[in-house]
Amino acid sequence: MPRVIFIEHDGVRREVDAPVGLSILEIAHQNDIELEGACEGSLACATCHVIVDDEWWSKLGPASEEEEDMLDLAFGLEKTSRLGCQIIMSEELDGIVIHLPKQS
Repeated sequence: MPRVIFIEHDGVRREVDAPVGLSILEIAHQNDIELEGACEGSLACATCHVIVDDEWWSKLGPASEEEEDMLDLAFGLEKTSRLGCQIIMSEELDGIVIHLPKQS
């Protein structure tokens, strides 16, 4: 099974199973990783903002216009920021490194 590596707010690294077809937000919730997702993945907020490790950024498809609009509301936005609800796990993303942004 593919894996996701989360780097939590405090720098702790957690490697978890990542079923294909689930979003990074869903995978985080299944593993008690602190990623809010207030709108439950409906692309209506930016509370599942994550920062994709540079080496994985090019492996993701481009963000939609709706995702870009929501990202504009995110705290601590970086060039590799995405919404966790919009990154869908695939075999090609096995080992992806996701950083949780520092909390405000």
